[in-house]
Amino acid sequence: MIKNITIVVLLLITGLGWSQVLVINELDSDSPSIDTHEFIELKSETPNFSTDGYILVFFNGSSSGGDRSYFTYDLNGLTTDINGLLVVGSVNISPFPQSLMAENVIQNGPDAVGIYQASIFDFPEETVATQTNLIDAMVYGTNDSDATGLLDKLGETTQYNDNGTNANPKSIQRYVDDMGNVTFSAATPTPRRENDGSGIAINAITISVVDVQVDEGAIFDITFTADTNMTSDLNFNISLDNEGFNTSDYTGSTNLTILSGQSTTSTTITLIDDADDEGDEVLKIRFLDLIEPIVANNGAIEIRIVDNDFTVAAFGTPLNPTYGIVESTQPNGYYNSLDGLEDVALRQALQDIVADPSIVRAQTYADVIDILMEADQNPEHSNEVWLVYLEEGRAKLDVQTSSTSTGKWNREHTFPRSRGGFDSIEEDEIADGIDVYWTTKADSLRHGNSDVHALRVVDGPENSTRNNQFYGEYNGPDGTAGMFKGDVARGVFYMAVRYNGLEIVNGFPEETVGEFGDLATLLNWHRNDPPDDFEMNRNNVIYNWQKNRNPFIDQPDMIEYIWGNMIGETWTQVLSVADNTELNVALYPNPTTGRVYISGLNTVADVEVYSIEGKLLKQMQSVESYIDLEVASGIYLLKLESDNRSVIKKVIVE
Repeated sequence: MIKNITIVVLLLITGLGWSQVLVINELDSDSPSIDTHEFIELKSETPNFSTDGYILVFFNGSSSGGDRSYFTYDLNGLTTDINGLLVVGSVNISPFPQSLMAENVIQNGPDAVGIYQASIFDFPEETVATQTNLIDAMVYGTNDSDATGLLDKLGETTQYNDNGTNANPKSIQRYVDDMGNVTFSAATPTPRRENDGSGIAINAITISVVDVQVDEGAIFDITFTADTNMTSDLNFNISLDNEGFNTSDYTGSTNLTILSGQSTTSTTITLIDDADDEGDEVLKIRFLDLIEPIVANNGAIEIRIVDNDFTVAAFGTPLNPTYGIVESTQPNGYYNSLDGLEDVALRQALQDIVADPSIVRAQTYADVIDILMEADQNPEHSNEVWLVYLEEGRAKLDVQTSSTSTGKWNREHTFPRSRGGFDSIEEDEIADGIDVYWTTKADSLRHGNSDVHALRVVDGPENSTRNNQFYGEYNGPDGTAGMFKGDVARGVFYMAVRYNGLEIVNGFPEETVGEFGDLATLLNWHRNDPPDDFEMNRNNVIYNWQKNRNPFIDQPDMIEYIWGNMIGETWTQVLSVADNTELNVALYPNPTTGRVYISGLNTVADVEVYSIEGKLLKQMQSVESYIDLEVASGIYLLKLESDNRSVIKKVIVE
């Protein structure tokens, strides 16, 4: 009888603290401050509990958040482990989470998270917090004022704080004492282990490699080390596959054994050196079949495979520009409607072309990554992109995907979003490809957020350095050549024509949305850094996606007719690309201080320089890309002949 009473008492104590089948056991929302190691740990009343039918909903308790949801995570298909624990977190968590979530998703606070027995479709973004179908909830912060709205809406009485620092990260942990009393406190994170040290001990295996970047054809070792020696032979399998990388790209065993009494084993992998330009690839080392209490301490370990079969373009980088090699893909007669126009009428007709709602397309901000990988590809290395301000190449694989920007590249708005008044929407987060797009028009200012004519590949920290400064305030990193200046200026000029509500003004205006300065700086940058083959190529690539072009790359002189020294004069269209009776070239900068570049030459040209009265002043033969006029200030006529074609251009020398 005494024995039976003891069992009943133990069962009652065990059951205390469990009013629901699933609870929030541990939360780390700020570890460290850049949030690379955040996670949430759930605990079930019984081990190996299926979480089918449950979801996690995260709520924003700030004044702007309005106690509304900002993220929902589906728990379908998951189960808790032998200790009843389930960790959802980033790839940086050790031991490795049973389910992955991107870095920097969980907000620091004051916020909340709830477990609901519901569908993710029941909680679209910005759903107000509710107790309906709520299983458990935690309101938390990082020493913030209490989120009283969330506490009330979720039926909670206490907001918990993690009290952690970068040097000493903490998580909010749930404890149950011998009497079943539940408390929470901040302590060193313990993912996949009981907070009080109890439970079945797990033996975690760590994957380690010497190098995280190797060349195609290389040989490298992967070592696997357990926390403690095995009590019997452990056989397990791994995978290296990831997207295009698979078993055809390497040789080596992926079936391994850690012998009884030992804690480590390794395998040697040989990468196959083929002749295909597949681009740099990434293999991911993952466990396939570990059985608890043996678990992964880390996983999805990435090794970059550098392809040695990259290609080099026929044209140069912006740092070593070439001219006339890349031909414009503009349709025949693309700019013909501009002939005979001037000033405001010219600008309006130009907008009618580049913002034609029946033709022009807008893509998502996520699609921009794919477009830039092609449009801003490094001409000297097909597996790299060209960084606009640093003026160097960087691996395409180094696109920024988390809060860490060092060594990464991202998207730079030449006309900053905060100054233009455009930003992302939820649909912008989806890269849905070239055949899915929005129709767009001149009033579609929001689409300026993803207009690639004004977006460039940029080093992450340098993007932050530029911030939303005007050009002229920001002049690029010290020690660089500044060969990006004409490119970014033409991106800003394009935006001012493409979208209503944007304008370029003199000086550096105050925080007036829609205004961008400095006009004199942008004109100077445009004149002294003319469009080159790199810029023409990106114009062609973007045209393939957006079905519009940056006209100031095709027709650089046109900027003078709208903002420069030719305002009020009639624009006369140069002959179309297909016309072979006149030499189709452009001269810039114009006005110039003496040197004039020639764009559009397929071979050398003979040049004659005339005064405005028609007097021959000098002759030059076999000119390739530029002319040093060496004449006094004034207006001159240049006659160029090449391939039995000729053209006369007017040039202003300042």
